[in-house]
Amino acid sequence: MAEEAGDDSLYPIAVLIDELRNEDVQLQLNSMRKLSTIALALGVERTRSELIPFLTDSMCDEDEVLLALAEQLGSFTPLVGGNSFAHCILPPLESLSTVEETVVRDKAVESLRSVANDHSTNDLETYMIPLVKRLSTGDWFTSRTSACGLFSVVYPRVSNTQKQELRVWFRNLCGDDTPMVRRAAAAKLGEFSKVVEHDHLIADLIPLLHNLSSDEQDSVRLLSVDGCVSVAELLNENECEQHLLSTIHDAAGDKSWRVRYMLADKFTLLQNAIGPNLTNQHLVPAFQSLLKDCEAEVRAAVAHKVKDFSEQLPADKREQVIMQNILPHVKELVTDANQHVKSALASVIMGLSPILGKDNTIEHLLPLFLTQLKDECPDVRLNIISNIDCVNEVIGIEQLSQSLLPAIVELAEDGKWRVRLAIIEHMPLLAAQLGQQFFDDKLNELCMQWLVDHVYAIREAATTNLRKLVEAFGVDWAKEAVIPKILNLAQDQNYLRRMTTIFCVNELASALSSEHLVKLVLPTMIRLSNDNVANVRFNVCKCMEKIGLKLDGSSLASEVRPMLQRLTRDQDIDVQYFAQRALQVLA
Repeated sequence: MAEEAGDDSLYPIAVLIDELRNEDVQLQLNSMRKLSTIALALGVERTRSELIPFLTDSMCDEDEVLLALAEQLGSFTPLVGGNSFAHCILPPLESLSTVEETVVRDKAVESLRSVANDHSTNDLETYMIPLVKRLSTGDWFTSRTSACGLFSVVYPRVSNTQKQELRVWFRNLCGDDTPMVRRAAAAKLGEFSKVVEHDHLIADLIPLLHNLSSDEQDSVRLLSVDGCVSVAELLNENECEQHLLSTIHDAAGDKSWRVRYMLADKFTLLQNAIGPNLTNQHLVPAFQSLLKDCEAEVRAAVAHKVKDFSEQLPADKREQVIMQNILPHVKELVTDANQHVKSALASVIMGLSPILGKDNTIEHLLPLFLTQLKDECPDVRLNIISNIDCVNEVIGIEQLSQSLLPAIVELAEDGKWRVRLAIIEHMPLLAAQLGQQFFDDKLNELCMQWLVDHVYAIREAATTNLRKLVEAFGVDWAKEAVIPKILNLAQDQNYLRRMTTIFCVNELASALSSEHLVKLVLPTMIRLSNDNVANVRFNVCKCMEKIGLKLDGSSLASEVRPMLQRLTRDQDIDVQYFAQRALQVLA
């Protein structure tokens, strides 16, 4: 029996070995995903002495399997006996962090960072520091790139001597011959700077940042922008001025548009980090430079930041800086040759109204809004319309209403259904801003046209839009302006339009009282229950599930239940099913 028990205990590892050696990748994957179960079956001692060595020695070539292994090992500490034995997991993870596939390496580093946190200080110095050294000085660039992600985890918990060694290794990686390694070091510089002592940050890491920001490879320089933001957050104003401004200035004028794009994308983070005084003196000129950049991608990225950058300017000089330094360039971007630039600007330009106030908005911004409302690109017009509330709060809607109408009509009739869909979604906002009278006179008919659009997504959005309008304008408005037009569709020869009536009733049911439903809606629903198209009949049944709960008992008993009972004997099986379901709901 003892021998049999021994054989049984070997079974899980035998299955694992068989599946890992199988040519079928799916079997290998399944095996890897069961590692924790197998480790539990083996127990902590055999996991340490048999399973981990086996995993280390038998790495396959399939990236999917290696990725699954790297992910599993990140949470393996309890399965090898807890934190005291966490170092046992390091060998397979070290091997995985040197493979060629980037996704596997990244996952291995992520797991190594997790396992490093499980180490005691002594174990960290005994096992993790040698591992970081081996990776940092490895022959293949893959190991050196992986090493870059480990410095910030081990540095805070080791002795000063080892901290000095870590800084030296990191410096070597920043100056590595291989661009991929320098890229990895640049990407992790900001993270490392947060755990390094302030003196060493200035003495050791900032020179590395300067070197990376002037690297011959633009892929390295652009990653140094992130590091610049992280370092700026750790320095005071004087230190920022002394150590970082030249780097920011160089990035703004970099010969590679990708570096300038990255700076534009991170500009408001940098602005927050270096403070208001330096922003006025040094960042405003850099921002101007990016606004008139020769590359459209850069102009689009910085155009997105116009509102946020303006909001964060010092309050005492904000209006002056915007009017003198930013607005002249914004005016040029309104008529930019690239539609992405114009669209990016249109999404934020309305936000300048509350910052500049009523007079400046009317004199300087309103002409720009009107120009954008007539732009040939639908996205530009949509972005202006979707932010109309910002302007309404400052100058009222009257100034824009006459220009809004043609833009709205053009978008509502656009040949691209996604453009029509977008304007429908903004209609409740427009209705609230323009008021009921203007809406009834100019836009009500548009909303009704969408109900008969040939694209289902438009008809569906139009029904939701009507419910929101009823919630905004009230039931009395709905009785006069909406419900009669919806019920007229029930007599249309096209069955899709008759179904639209049902969908509208479904949406509006929550806004209408029982009395309105009985008087206005129920007769039409009963008539549609006799429709010659089965789709219409079973949608009537589905609709009754919802509105039936709001009807009074006498209407249910005298009209709704008899209608549903009749439909349970319908020739169409779907109609029968939905009629029976509705009866159960209303029972």
